[in-house]
Amino acid sequence: MIKVQKVKFITQKKGENMQLNISGHHIELTQALKEHAHSKLIKIKKHFKQVMNINLVLEVEKTAQNPQKAEATIHISGQDLFAKVASDDMYHSINELVKKLDAQVQKHKDKIQKHH
Repeated sequence: MIKVQKVKFITQKKGENMQLNISGHHIELTQALKEHAHSKLIKIKKHFKQVMNINLVLEVEKTAQNPQKAEATIHISGQDLFAKVASDDMYHSINELVKKLDAQVQKHKDKIQKHH
């Protein structure tokens, strides 16, 4: 039996909003884990205001060498960005995932600015 939990955050500031959906597979989404993920992912929104939606999946795979997986899809103005990280610590996986996503968002932002 797969244990799945879902939580949704909607962050609004001065007319801007971002939806963050967090799902957990084989992991309990503790308040500390949800807050950590939210605080890290909200930084991406600070770098690029057009982030509309982030779907984050946290998963524990008991048979893998690096069982703590974090993967996310970000929907931004007409494009989806995806990243996935696995390690032996979920907090580390989230941190590394955010670094990858932030790099992709920055690259997308630079690409848009060059065309305008």
